[in-house]
Amino acid sequence: MAAIPYTSGMLSMNAQPETDTTEPGTHDRVVTALRQLLGERLSTSAAVREQHGRDESFHRAHPPDAVAFAKSTEEVAQVVRICATHRCPLIPYGTGTSLEGHVAALHGGICIDVTGMNEVLEVNAEDLDCRVQPGVTRKQLNTYLRDTGLFFPIDPGADASLGGMTATRASGTNAVRYGTMRENVLGLTVVTADGRIIQTGGRARKSAAGYDLTRLFVGSEGTLGVITAIRLRLYGIPQAMSAAVCSFETLEGAVNTVISTIQSGIPVARIELLDEVQMDAVNRYSKLDYPVQPTLFFEFHGSESGVAEQAQAVGGLAGEYGGSGFKWTCAQEERNHLWQARHDAFYAAMALRPGCKG
Repeated sequence: MAAIPYTSGMLSMNAQPETDTTEPGTHDRVVTALRQLLGERLSTSAAVREQHGRDESFHRAHPPDAVAFAKSTEEVAQVVRICATHRCPLIPYGTGTSLEGHVAALHGGICIDVTGMNEVLEVNAEDLDCRVQPGVTRKQLNTYLRDTGLFFPIDPGADASLGGMTATRASGTNAVRYGTMRENVLGLTVVTADGRIIQTGGRARKSAAGYDLTRLFVGSEGTLGVITAIRLRLYGIPQAMSAAVCSFETLEGAVNTVISTIQSGIPVARIELLDEVQMDAVNRYSKLDYPVQPTLFFEFHGSESGVAEQAQAVGGLAGEYGGSGFKWTCAQEERNHLWQARHDAFYAAMALRPGCKG
């Protein structure tokens, strides 16, 4: 889940002072206790530790002392209690696709990998919600939902774990219509820094009872607790989807098109802006041939007539601001190709400078 990681930082109990005051022998006692709990699911292998001490960013790896592979909320709670007792740093970890470097074990300690907690626990199709474990990835969930007529729209590009997306308050290309993880997480199961298991939020759409602890944990990046289950808002799969591309003479023209589109109330699902350098990178990496100019990628959701109207309206606005070559399509293969190119933009940019890191 890391970056698009599971959680992005240490639990609050793990904040260490400038001078490490951990008692001698603490490492051995923690590893021994965790080995008794997890058996072979506690790894001290150098390769495993190295993998869990870095993400997709340029930051060098800082391996933890050991990696614990948890299978349940109760196991996570036991691991946290052991670490809390010995004041040992603890860093939750998911798919490791983050770009911020927050999974690095700067003070050593234990990395708790929750990718094995990857079950869809329940789907309430009538009420448009579901509950999943943190290791479930967004693609896995949408595959599971395929026959229900529902989907989960938050799409940060990488096939990140939903626990990591929650912990980092991921957004993605659909945020302009569907919001970010903040708007789409209804409730959580969390293990706090002292090993307590708490529930936040609920399924009711209208509630004003007490502190909004759910929103506190969403985006907290692992500093307040380990997320072990997430209740999510779902949406009906649109009857029709169309994608569009439009190039502009100036960056200002592209930006003004976006502003006018939103102010006009057009319910566009996605709007992404790429400048001329990024378009050159995307063309090369994804084998496209779009003009090397500031460009907008759009997607529209709704009925067949609705998406056509949205596309035509946006096309008219784009023309007023110097947009040209406005092209839209409902063909799924073309849509997928367009958005895959957008999702690969990070790697396309790195390919401009072979050997560099993001």
